[in-house]
Amino acid sequence: MKKFIQRTLAFLLVFLFFTTGSGSAKDKQEADQKRNQLIGYILDKQLPAVHFSHKRMDASLSMAACNLYLKQLDSQKRFLLNSDVPVLRSFAPRLADNLEHGTNVLPATAYDIMKERIGQVEKMVAQIMEAGFDVESDEIYETDPEKIVYVDLNGLQDRWRKIIKGQVVSRYLDLVEDQKKAKEKVNLPDDRLWNQAKEKVAKVNKDFFLRLHQETLQDYYDLFFNAMAMAFDPHTNYLSPGEREEFDIQMRGNLEGIGGVLREENGFVKVADIIPGSPSAKQGMLQAGDTLLEVTEKGADPVDITYMRLSDAVRFLRGPKGTEVRLTVKKPDGRKVVIPITRDVVQVEATFVKDTMLDAPDGGKIGYILIPSFYRDFEKTKEGDAARNATDDTRKAIRDLKKTQLKGLILDLRNDGGGSVVDAVDIAGLFIKSGPVVQVKDSNGKIRVLNDDDDSIEYSGPLVVLVNQFSASASEIVAAALQDYKRAVIVGGEQTHGKGTVQAVINLNKNVKVSNSREISDVGALKVTIQKFYRITGGSTQYKGVVPDIVLPSLFQHLKSGEKYLDYSLPWDQVGPVRYASFSGLPFDLDSIRKRSLLRVKHDRGLQTIAEEAVKADEESRQTIVSLNLADMRQKIEEAREERKKLSGQFRSYQTGLYDDEQSETDGKGMRKDNISNWKEQIKQDPYVGEAKNIIVDMER
Repeated sequence: MKKFIQRTLAFLLVFLFFTTGSGSAKDKQEADQKRNQLIGYILDKQLPAVHFSHKRMDASLSMAACNLYLKQLDSQKRFLLNSDVPVLRSFAPRLADNLEHGTNVLPATAYDIMKERIGQVEKMVAQIMEAGFDVESDEIYETDPEKIVYVDLNGLQDRWRKIIKGQVVSRYLDLVEDQKKAKEKVNLPDDRLWNQAKEKVAKVNKDFFLRLHQETLQDYYDLFFNAMAMAFDPHTNYLSPGEREEFDIQMRGNLEGIGGVLREENGFVKVADIIPGSPSAKQGMLQAGDTLLEVTEKGADPVDITYMRLSDAVRFLRGPKGTEVRLTVKKPDGRKVVIPITRDVVQVEATFVKDTMLDAPDGGKIGYILIPSFYRDFEKTKEGDAARNATDDTRKAIRDLKKTQLKGLILDLRNDGGGSVVDAVDIAGLFIKSGPVVQVKDSNGKIRVLNDDDDSIEYSGPLVVLVNQFSASASEIVAAALQDYKRAVIVGGEQTHGKGTVQAVINLNKNVKVSNSREISDVGALKVTIQKFYRITGGSTQYKGVVPDIVLPSLFQHLKSGEKYLDYSLPWDQVGPVRYASFSGLPFDLDSIRKRSLLRVKHDRGLQTIAEEAVKADEESRQTIVSLNLADMRQKIEEAREERKKLSGQFRSYQTGLYDDEQSETDGKGMRKDNISNWKEQIKQDPYVGEAKNIIVDMER
């Protein structure tokens, strides 16, 4: 298959070489066009050949790609008119054919339309700011883009009037609050505060439109290629040269920044993960699920990164070691916080695994091990050097903890997004004698069983595994295996993330040898799903994830976070089970343990507070229509503040993000005193860890 692809790509390169001339100077636009034809041809041939699903480049996939492209262009429905959408959708049935034949006209058409609409909206915003608005009037605004429709030019102007009004009122209330908190009391008159609010909003929007005007035609082509890739599944992507560079930096781990892994979601820049050992992890306040709103350099005005492209947002976050950047973020519960982070060299291959000793409820000691990711230095491994990895660090943590007589062990995989499958298998093997851990099926249907071949067991006592909806991939392999072996009690939210797929990155330049054509520059890379995970019982971890044995209330369970919420994610399926022997070292009565846990949760103040607030958060998430009335918005802010105080009064945990920002102290350098450096104390206050300790006691009965 690889040779076939290389031959077909070589043929296309020869075709392009002769149609563009042998080395004569060409206009850059023409060269870009030939390059994009080549990229389209590569995707057309490689994606169906190597993707796990073997989806065809047909009309159905073309329609899916068109839907994704429209979302990428204008996810909030703030630019495209109801007359534009049919024009763009008219290309949908032929997208796959266009890709093969190099006649990709959708990106150019979208570019022309969007540029015109961006210019029109920019003028609208200026007129709206000039005219002003009545902040006392009763108006509402729908915040869910799925519940609104594309409108005409007049409707779009009214939509933007409400958006700007909401921005100004929100900024005014922020200024009022800042004035109350200021150490030096300065009571500015109300009209001054309103003027400041308008000036700040005007500046934010000016920067916003400036960035939009800087988008190039090539950006629209890159989005189009990515949409075609994501129509296969959400983890298959086209990586432009710049994005491939970002990917390489993440793999190497050598950069100066804050150590946050970002993703784009419905036009917003969100935190997907925090790199352990990074400045963000050490500072402790920035967490997965946060939405980035503004970035502020010391002595400079805030830069609004709402709706900013991911590549641009990352550049604002990076900077020289030792410099401070302030992030304005929106937490999953709706509150806004300003987070100061001092940049540093971010080492991806840092010391991830952490452990500590906890007091058991009935006396004795319980070990606790946190695994934030399944890391391994593959470059050093390939070169035969000693490479630090999650398995060795976990083994060492177990051995250190076993120096004290343990009643049990808690393995914390919450927020663990995965990593090395090798380490997932090996870490599961630390708790079982030997046997199969996970099945892997490739795109040809061939199934390979990954086994733990080491007969030794590092720890055979009571074991509880903590998971949540952000536990994904390799962490789901471990949780599923230990659950199937009846080796541990799995505790967490309703289910884990549900990512049961494996991706490979293909450097497209190596296949096509673009250096043979002076006209064509770097064509980027392709990240493609090539395999799927299955439990030893046969069911996939894809889509459904792992359902814990004991389900505890979760504040963020209402969030649509997980594979089942992603467009065109691969479905759940199953293969045949493999033979394995359940763990016989420590039998426990799961039904009895579950009943005792349920009774405790009903009387646990912290978990009941979470359960109550989870219900409110779910209700709030369903109420997508917000009032733009000044008094209503002020009341909403006050209610959010009171709810935050209620939660923070129960406990603080870096795992859940429940911090009382108004009362927290810093060390004078922007570092919280209760940050990650004091994580051992935070663990003791974590109600999920508290219940895990109780479950371990129950397992001994």
